[in-house]
Amino acid sequence: MDGPELAGCTADWCPAGGCLAPVLLCCSLGLLYVGSLYVWRSGLSRDHPSTIRRRFVSVLLVSLVSPVFPHLYLTSGAGRAAPLARHSLWEAMGLRWGGLLPALVLPYLLTALLFLGPLLQQYHVGHWNLYLEPMYWWQSLRNLVWVRNHVVAPFSEEFTFRACMVPILATCMPPQQVYFCVPLFFGIAHLHHLIERLNQRQNVLSALAASLFQFAYTTVFGVYSAYLFVRTGHMAAPFIAHAFCNHMGFPDLSGLASEPEPRRAALVLAYVAGLALWYLVLGALTTPSLYANAVYVAAV
Repeated sequence: MDGPELAGCTADWCPAGGCLAPVLLCCSLGLLYVGSLYVWRSGLSRDHPSTIRRRFVSVLLVSLVSPVFPHLYLTSGAGRAAPLARHSLWEAMGLRWGGLLPALVLPYLLTALLFLGPLLQQYHVGHWNLYLEPMYWWQSLRNLVWVRNHVVAPFSEEFTFRACMVPILATCMPPQQVYFCVPLFFGIAHLHHLIERLNQRQNVLSALAASLFQFAYTTVFGVYSAYLFVRTGHMAAPFIAHAFCNHMGFPDLSGLASEPEPRRAALVLAYVAGLALWYLVLGALTTPSLYANAVYVAAV
């Protein structure tokens, strides 16, 4: 999205200044989230229990402050003229009871379908048996890294980058632009890992390559997450998809390449089939009426 298009307005109505004020608000919100992670001065790694606990406090405080941003904009002169003004702040942020159960189940199944190939890889190495062990879940819940990756990070990131940013941007641009604009804030926010890699004395080029790769796939995921949020009108939908993706990680393509035939061919077929089936049912399984979505339904 270039500069002139960003400052313009393609909605049915146009607030003064176009999308400049909403974009600046979202930039401020993203900087607040990332900045909160670095208010604690420490030479410890990001996976050290002390670092994790401090960052839990940071993102909790940011999550308490973040709703102020959409509240201030939606109650401003421009925001009051927007279609979202007919709904409460919590409804615009995807925090509502109607359609909650399908928002927890269907996006989970949809995302699992996308990971059909990796899931079958896990089955072949016996990971599925591990998931049936109660002790696995008990130990995971006591592991701060696991809790960060599967609960705190997905919740706080979706709350900040989807639930608080989408209502702001949806006042001045159509969903197709929201899908691709919000993820840019999300992807750029992950570039702070470059600092951590350099602090660990990682080679500059390898640290930069890893960070750019992370920016790419977090941005792609952000498009999917924003799509789920707008289509379902629920924060629960991108949260559950985010947690699942964090659990799966990036597909183990090197492991796939080392599989013996004919298993490798079957897994490659599962990768392709999962992606194709996900694409085919994406629209049907995110139909707004399934989630009682009256907030963003006019836009989608």
